[in-house]
Amino acid sequence: MSMPIQPNIKLVNAPDYREKYANSVQVRVNVWDFFLVFGTLQQQSESQVEIVNFQGIYVSPQQAKALLAILQQNVAQYENAFGEIKLDPRMNPAGPVH
Repeated sequence: MSMPIQPNIKLVNAPDYREKYANSVQVRVNVWDFFLVFGTLQQQSESQVEIVNFQGIYVSPQQAKALLAILQQNVAQYENAFGEIKLDPRMNPAGPVH
């Protein structure tokens, strides 16, 4: 069995392409897609956190699984190079799934 030929991929940024920092990502799931909401988390006080959402992106379940795989691969490479990434135990996801 022969391997399929890989297409030549050209990346082009749309005119409205922007880069922005996010330290909050919320995930909502339904039968048709995954909805990723990106924002910035700001600690107002010890007991008050504000999240300002700035972008929502819908992806198919297949694209979500591909994103998971590439993130796992890149996190593993990062940890091999720089050490384990430690998570704050208070940030354990416990919210409802929408």
